[in-house]
Amino acid sequence: MALNRTDFQSLVDEHGPALYRLAYRLNGDAHDAEEIVQETFRSAWSSRDRFDSTRGERAWLASILRRRSADRWRQVGRTLPATSGDHVLDYSVEDDDPLEQGYTDKMQAALGRLPDEMREALLMVIVGELTHQETADALGAPLGTILSRVSRGRQRLRDELLKIERGEGNAALSH
Repeated sequence: MALNRTDFQSLVDEHGPALYRLAYRLNGDAHDAEEIVQETFRSAWSSRDRFDSTRGERAWLASILRRRSADRWRQVGRTLPATSGDHVLDYSVEDDDPLEQGYTDKMQAALGRLPDEMREALLMVIVGELTHQETADALGAPLGTILSRVSRGRQRLRDELLKIERGEGNAALSH
């Protein structure tokens, strides 16, 4: 089913903020995130005739965003950066979800310490707001693998944030 202009604008309005958060976390830079979201919507518009409404809008868009991010990483020969911006906020990692703590240099550094597969699954579920099944489909991985990666990713992210807070690995935060 192809999307018309009105449907597509609704798609942009509804999913744009979550896609931006996902792009920011994947790339660590606000400007890059904005560009990747724009590229994502451009790609979605040009392939709107192939939209599969049974798959879910956000999952479709997150898959496109993931490919645009990977393209950008390959172009510049890098992976997720350890630091981003200059906004640093305090956070608590006791029982809260560490990803709800905001866009901080410490958070980006901790995310940068996670294995790629774990970080990507965690970000798609938590920041991209995809279901575990949608994430599994987008990444071509079994559902159990995604459930495990997200669960272990949350715990490891907490551990990495605590290490950074204790001063272990501050080199990742130096400019």
